[in-house]
Amino acid sequence: MQQYIFIPAKHKDCYGVSIVNDFAGKTGIIFCSTHKSVMLFTLLLRNLGFSATCLHGGMTQPKRLGALNKFKAGARQILVATDVASRGLDIPSVDFVLNYDVPESGKDYVHRVGRTARAGRSGSAVTLVTQYDVEKYQRIEHLIEKKLARYPSVKDEVLVMLESVSNAQHRAISQLREHEQNGGGRNNKRDRDRKGGKGGGRGGKGGGRGGRGGGRGGAKRGRR
Repeated sequence: MQQYIFIPAKHKDCYGVSIVNDFAGKTGIIFCSTHKSVMLFTLLLRNLGFSATCLHGGMTQPKRLGALNKFKAGARQILVATDVASRGLDIPSVDFVLNYDVPESGKDYVHRVGRTARAGRSGSAVTLVTQYDVEKYQRIEHLIEKKLARYPSVKDEVLVMLESVSNAQHRAISQLREHEQNGGGRNNKRDRDRKGGKGGGRGGKGGGRGGRGGGRGGAKRGRR
């Protein structure tokens, strides 16, 4: 089943966590558009008690394989990833796919949702659509020639989690900053060094300017 939910951008994380909660105990892939959003949402989920790992093109090959193997072995129930996980990787069918970010094209959408409901199995795909994504989302519906059903959600029940999600957000931002300061962003720094050149550029030789337990243990909210 393919569905969408129209949400305010300021509560995007809250709705995303709510949907993950709805699939508690099941396996899923959450697609984000950037490396940073993958890292932040993974940390957010971990802070709320979800068993999550991440996969994106900025990771070293050993780390990518390690994350993928944990997910395939069932040691992690949720994989948060960029489109690197939408095709070409040996990933088993999952119970749900969440498009945290609307994909750039209909082709990307098809590859993403193709990760669930394989070989006759049932599966769900949900896309978060904010006020900034409407045009992109409408293009996807036009390209796939299909109108998606609305995902059932009660705003008041979702926003019960707002405080806990906000706290987890702040922790995730601090954790990512600490990770980058401790060398987690070395690949990005090398890119800046190359752009700055060995002898010139803004940074000289130094380069650059500055040289989320199981799903059921996640955020709690009122039951319908």
